[in-house]
Amino acid sequence: MTLTLPLPAALEKKMQPRDAKLHLAIGAFTAEEVTLGQAAEIAGVSQAEMMKELARRKIPQHYDVDDFEQDLKTVAALS
Repeated sequence: MTLTLPLPAALEKKMQPRDAKLHLAIGAFTAEEVTLGQAAEIAGVSQAEMMKELARRKIPQHYDVDDFEQDLKTVAALS
């Protein structure tokens, strides 16, 4: 899907498309509407780059004890 979003002229002059995509992705991620991978895809960056950007902005990742336990089960199953 392609989304066209009109911006106020002053904002359009100072915000690059890459920045707008990153802001949208971070907003959707913090609202828990998308996963980290989906946010990275929206922003057009790797998951590692997205994680670095979230850390730079001091935004916590959505990773709790249940996620950790599931990851441990997955690793055990793959071993």
